[in-house]
Amino acid sequence: MFATVAIGRCVRHLARLTHHGGSALPGKVVERIDPGFLARTLSQLPYGVVLVSGTNGKTTTTRMVASMLSDLGLRVFTNPTGSNFTRGVVSALLTEVSLTGKLNADIAVLELDEAYAVHFVKQVKPRYSLLLNVMRDQLDRFGEIDNTARLLGHVAEATTGTVVLNREDPRIAALAGKVPHDTAVRYFGLAKALKHYFPTDDEMNAELTGAAKIAGHAETAATAAGNAGDAEQAQPGQMPANEHCADVTLVEVRDHAATFLMDGHNHDTAVKLEGVYNLYNAAAALALVRAVAADVPQTAMRSDADALIKAVSGVTPAFGRGEVIEVNGSPVELLLVKNPMGFRLSLASFAPERCDTMIAINDEYADGRDMSWLWDVDFTSLRTAGVAMVSGVRAWDMALRLGYEEVPVAKVDTDFEHAVTEFVTANPGKPKHMYCTYTAMLKARAVLGHITEVSDAGVGR
Repeated sequence: MFATVAIGRCVRHLARLTHHGGSALPGKVVERIDPGFLARTLSQLPYGVVLVSGTNGKTTTTRMVASMLSDLGLRVFTNPTGSNFTRGVVSALLTEVSLTGKLNADIAVLELDEAYAVHFVKQVKPRYSLLLNVMRDQLDRFGEIDNTARLLGHVAEATTGTVVLNREDPRIAALAGKVPHDTAVRYFGLAKALKHYFPTDDEMNAELTGAAKIAGHAETAATAAGNAGDAEQAQPGQMPANEHCADVTLVEVRDHAATFLMDGHNHDTAVKLEGVYNLYNAAAALALVRAVAADVPQTAMRSDADALIKAVSGVTPAFGRGEVIEVNGSPVELLLVKNPMGFRLSLASFAPERCDTMIAINDEYADGRDMSWLWDVDFTSLRTAGVAMVSGVRAWDMALRLGYEEVPVAKVDTDFEHAVTEFVTANPGKPKHMYCTYTAMLKARAVLGHITEVSDAGVGR
């Protein structure tokens, strides 16, 4: 163990010195030299592992759960960088364990990529899992949407304590049938008035193609999901019967404020999070934290509703997910986009008026090579204000897409560093929105780090 930790930390140090990030490389090396390191280290945790996965919202929701559990009294280990392969978890462990392998934590809250979650649960059985949604994303990696749901089904099957599911996503809700008999099932959900903000993948696809909503399996699953009752806990492996059944329901959203329904009572709170989608992520996080609280002694963790709501109110955005960086008096907001639904929700949440907008699209492995999904995004909201800058590896593809949508583009610049610098330093004091794919977001943060103070977040400069 001493050799494993020492070698891993040495690799991390060298990677950061050479400006290669250091987020996942140490984990890749440790996985090769000590394959049992991950399972052996996480087995020390008295309350086990929380696994968070799904297409959209993993990093932000993981941050929420970890922050809330910490505020409520538990010592939490998490992988905060968004490096959500198993090697990323191993890299995060290397920064926290002692040289003898001791992990000073009560519980782990881990974000896992949908595919790598399958590899993870073969090594470590999560006590809790939170499955957020399934959307068409990175088709070159995952294939069609039902395959992504199948991958998450392996997580549901491997969870030993409680599985928390999105009641409004038919494919996620249907995973209740995969849950072992002795594992509990809980749900988070939306009030009917908010459901138009979060169309299912099938509904959005039908809307985009102008076709009728997909029937058959998806409709049957949606009906089952809509009938999910609001009992504290569903019967293991079964869909709840009452259509109002969700452990936590998001019932109202306002500017930096939300109302959550828990145990029949509405709870209002201010929030620091940006975007309506992050408020739904907060409902998911609340449901998971309530599941943990049900298993942890009250002497170890506060679990009353007031404490839970206060914990939600203090959560700040994860890096690149509504993160705001100040440059020359201008708030620059970084908004991660990686599929049609995520881009659509971001555009709906952040009005382009009185702001400068930049879009940066890369097609590296972590982004997904197939950028055809850009044609499934509705960019009409940008027609009036236009886009000040387009950059990234696929800048011209993005500019072409905007051209077909009749969105004015002031400039296209494939020199990414120059483009970011010009964009953020123009019009001092004017708010700016940067919509970036994953690797573009990391590179944008690196460029901004040479201009202003940017939190490291473990991803390098």
